[in-house]
Amino acid sequence: MQKASEILMIRPVKFGYNEQTAGSNSFQQPTLSADREAIQQKALQEFDAFAAKLNAAGIEVTVFEDTLSPHTPDSIFPNNWISFHENKIVVYPMLAENRRQERRTDILSHFKTGNTQLIDLSAKEEQQMILEGTGSIVFDYANKIAYANISPRTNKQLLEELCEKLSYKAITFKAVDISGKDIYHTNVLMCIGTTFAVICKECIPDKNDLQTLVGSLSGTKHESIEISYEQMNSFAGNMYQLFNNEGKSFIIMSGQAFRSLNKEQIKMLEKHGSLLHSPLDTIEKYGGGSARCMVALVH
Repeated sequence: MQKASEILMIRPVKFGYNEQTAGSNSFQQPTLSADREAIQQKALQEFDAFAAKLNAAGIEVTVFEDTLSPHTPDSIFPNNWISFHENKIVVYPMLAENRRQERRTDILSHFKTGNTQLIDLSAKEEQQMILEGTGSIVFDYANKIAYANISPRTNKQLLEELCEKLSYKAITFKAVDISGKDIYHTNVLMCIGTTFAVICKECIPDKNDLQTLVGSLSGTKHESIEISYEQMNSFAGNMYQLFNNEGKSFIIMSGQAFRSLNKEQIKMLEKHGSLLHSPLDTIEKYGGGSARCMVALVH
């Protein structure tokens, strides 16, 4: 039976639009300062409803409360600063200075055991080498492949250094939005489950890059489910596969992502798991991230 998923989530205390990340994240939308408290309350409601749905499905959710100080408006997206692997925890370098303050020793202490190796890459920020966790990297854990779209938030050299430490193979490519701007994170354009992959092929202009990526997915026996630019902009690429305590597969996503899918795509996805979706409109609009960004899988 497939082992149940445990995930880390951070409950927001002062969520909002982050000016420091907006330059490289075209999914974010600015807000008026007068709206900030209302946005926090809406985001909190969305977070609690999403976490409750995951719990009700039998998925183990470990929730940490955010802190008021330091102010970290994007702390709801912990997957960017930490990832978990067999007997290893990786801590990542972040582009925005206020996002670097999301890294928490209490969370590390909670999950770190005596035989856990800590791979701390955060000092690479001093060299302007950025790699933002499982936002930058979409891991195929079973086949030990790390897929990454190279962008201001994803440094190729550092990715390759990490893959050497983890014994993974790196497959890199360049992805752009419809206006030709770098897509900030890999996990908004693709998702990899155990037997399926969701991908926006339109984002990858280089034919050789695309051929390598598609060939790798085919070689690992993943059924590719293609999404459009429009669907990617609705966070349909920001899905994630989790398993409950009975080994049942769930594919999590936001309500907006689910509404963007057509019947054929839903039918294809349902072969690989039950679709679990929850409204995350406020978090998506002002944070520029969605369901996948909100969870860090604990191995």
